[in-house]
Amino acid sequence: MTRAIRIHSPGGPETLVFEEVPVGDPGPGEARVRHTAIGLNYIDTYHRSGTYKLPMPSGLGQEAAGVVEAVGAGVSELKVGQRVAYGTGPIGAYSEARVMPVDRLVPLPDGIADRDAAAMMLKGLTVQYLFRQTRKLEAGDTILFHAAAGGVGLIACQWAKALGVTMIGTTSSEEKAAMAREHGCAHTILYRSENVVERVKALTHGKGVPVVYDGVGKDVFPASLDCLAPRGMWVLFGASSGPVPPLDLQMLAQRGSLYVTRPTLFTYAATRPALLAMAKEMFDLMLAGKLRAEIHQTFPLAHAADAHRALQGRATTGATLLIP
Repeated sequence: MTRAIRIHSPGGPETLVFEEVPVGDPGPGEARVRHTAIGLNYIDTYHRSGTYKLPMPSGLGQEAAGVVEAVGAGVSELKVGQRVAYGTGPIGAYSEARVMPVDRLVPLPDGIADRDAAAMMLKGLTVQYLFRQTRKLEAGDTILFHAAAGGVGLIACQWAKALGVTMIGTTSSEEKAAMAREHGCAHTILYRSENVVERVKALTHGKGVPVVYDGVGKDVFPASLDCLAPRGMWVLFGASSGPVPPLDLQMLAQRGSLYVTRPTLFTYAATRPALLAMAKEMFDLMLAGKLRAEIHQTFPLAHAADAHRALQGRATTGATLLIP
């Protein structure tokens, strides 16, 4: 037996229950991992609330780091005692230990701490596919990134700087704006007191940006579209403020033949070769000192409900970890 956070019905943070659960031996193609740190992500709140449906009862969480305790038959790529991390599920990371499919586990190189890996696997790999695959950024590009001081946002600030990309970031306060600039964001916009579209147009000499990265959703729609240059791309990768209403495709034509995509990490990292290549690029930047995990909050695993309240109340910056 081990202990884990479980939900027995969808709802608010109060539905998170810390209880004993069975954990067996790994089968073929599996490994049992003892967690040392667990990542908190906004998608966890969607699973908890029922926005994204899960069979009940269910575990929660998709990102963690730890140590391999046992491996199943035929497993040769991992060994007992090896440090590993994952960020693409399956769901159930809010636990002290669990059995995982080996093809989702990424070996950690020397120099990458467990806590840093747990803070980077989902959020860092999200930035990797956004910047390097969904629309491959080049030095000299200018982009708009919403929620620039959040967990994904601070990684995006650093990655943009490493690529030579000018990032315009939106934040809710001057304190968060300063944090984004310290991490490489070239320009910040306080969306509560400034007109985002007007500021983007002023910063780009009226042209708009070729791509908007939007993990906020409803609250910045349709402003995100209005910030784009003709033939620009709106990359909607999350919806922390709620889902975007149904989109009239004519809006894309009226604003200059725009593109819209709704990508997910799980599609981009669906195969093991893709996952390992994405992780290698991220780890290389971390080891070179160009990318660092920003762990600004930690909570005991048993207090996951408090972590959810802080995250949804916009009381967090950077990454938040749950510690078993």
